[in-house]
Amino acid sequence: MAGLLEGKKAFITGSGRGIGRATALAMAREGADVVVHYRRDKEQAEATAKEIQALGRQALTVKAELESQEEINAAFDVIEQEWGSLDIFVANAAASAFKPIDQLKDYHLDKTYHVVVHSTVFAAQRCIPLMEGRNGRIITMSSMGSTYTLPRYATLGSAKAALESLTRYLASELGPKGITVNALNPGVVDTESAKFYGGDNYDQYNADVIAHTPLGRIGTVEEIADAAVFLASDLSRFITGQVIRVDGGLTLMTGGFESF
Repeated sequence: MAGLLEGKKAFITGSGRGIGRATALAMAREGADVVVHYRRDKEQAEATAKEIQALGRQALTVKAELESQEEINAAFDVIEQEWGSLDIFVANAAASAFKPIDQLKDYHLDKTYHVVVHSTVFAAQRCIPLMEGRNGRIITMSSMGSTYTLPRYATLGSAKAALESLTRYLASELGPKGITVNALNPGVVDTESAKFYGGDNYDQYNADVIAHTPLGRIGTVEEIADAAVFLASDLSRFITGQVIRVDGGLTLMTGGFESF
């Protein structure tokens, strides 16, 4: 039986670990060939690529610093030369310094906004000719900090809010080209990034989240990846410009978290 993404070609930023890696593997299991992107950890990216190949799919690895339009273009040049087309792009990568606003420097803001917002614009520009006529899918990865204020999260939260707005604008402009654009907004997910953000309070942070989550647990990277597969597939063909929360109901109950 053919997978939901049989014969599709996907490019996922930050796909050597965490949600990006889970998404790359989930899409490969559904039949997609995948471009695995990394910034520094070539070993992790190559390990992910080998897992994709073990599933019987093609995998490319590309290194790109997403602060650089030149490097983004170089990554897309590889895709164009090797495959000539693209069906799915997932803007997953992010970078941030978790600091209160009074400690932020210009370079903190520059880095986060370039990686989260600017790179998505430049990637979308390159996606258009590769996706046109192929029912392309662009998926952006937001976070609950786009709507709810969290300590030390102003830089990334505001960048994710901008990303959600950009998602709507892209959906409006690219719809006539047959390309849908949607965002996923995960709740708290068990990743290395979440552990870094939680720091010494990570266990209490998780307990507090669980207490406020109707489904009673932390999310997994696989659950976010499954939602990305849905948005990448024909099952979502009449959905565009939407932000879909995948949080176990957490944001229904945000009356304030003590550990946040």
